[in-house]
Amino acid sequence: MVKPEVFVENAVKEIRDKVGDGKAIIALSGGVDSSVCTVLAYKAIGDRLYPVFVDTGLMRAGEPERVKEIFGKMNLRFIDAKEEFFEALRGVTDPEEKRKVIGELFVRVFERVAEEVEADYLIQGTIYPDIIESQGGIKSHHNVGGFPTHYSFKGVIEPLRELYKDEVREVARYLGLPEEISERMPFPGPGLAVRVVGEVTPEKIEVVRKATEIVEDELRDVEKWQAFASLIGKATGVKGDIRVYGYIISIRAVESRDGMTADPLRLDYDMLRKMALRITGEIPEVVRVVYDITPKPPATIEYE
Repeated sequence: MVKPEVFVENAVKEIRDKVGDGKAIIALSGGVDSSVCTVLAYKAIGDRLYPVFVDTGLMRAGEPERVKEIFGKMNLRFIDAKEEFFEALRGVTDPEEKRKVIGELFVRVFERVAEEVEADYLIQGTIYPDIIESQGGIKSHHNVGGFPTHYSFKGVIEPLRELYKDEVREVARYLGLPEEISERMPFPGPGLAVRVVGEVTPEKIEVVRKATEIVEDELRDVEKWQAFASLIGKATGVKGDIRVYGYIISIRAVESRDGMTADPLRLDYDMLRKMALRITGEIPEVVRVVYDITPKPPATIEYE
């Protein structure tokens, strides 16, 4: 990548040239990619930019509230679409179909907002690995392979499309974004839906949300690329001398440079045991916790 200051200058010019005198909305999730894009776009077109946060019901604990705190002074549009997303995902078990359903619905929500504010352009934080994995058939990222072929926008603008995650972080630091954003762990665009293997339900999402919060809390001081929990099935357990058929949570913690390859962290046994005891103790529906030691490849970092 060129120097961050040069990249910023070029990206701002690209956005300004493409939007012209018009308006644009930007898909804002609160992650580093979309946050960097939002700052770049605001530099380019100012109040003609409308950041849109879609509360899908698939976000991490506290995420919607934090986005309001950080970006609320802009023309932020906060869309509660939880019911729409859960309804669209009802009965869907195939990972690729799941990603495409989510990608399609995101764009339809963005189209509705764009019509309201009379915006012609959509800006999103697609980065290079998203494109590689989607085109390579590994998985359809919701903003690339899961993006519908027909939409009402005059154009879709992707200023970060040639950058890897570590390069985006460089730009974030240069722009002065808070560390909680610039150094934030990657989070999938489809949210917790791809951390539930099989059909997505509100109950499963709440379980994996609580488990992820515990994993992030226990590993907050561990150097890592990504650490989270996934719900991978059900198994028999015993709680209070009573048989329980409950959920299996898999902990995933990896190190990586750009997300294209990854190695599992060699976590201390006592740390793993503490997480397992917290997850099974604080989440009644969970009876078993496992730790995933598979590198990428052959596994991907996320489960779906």
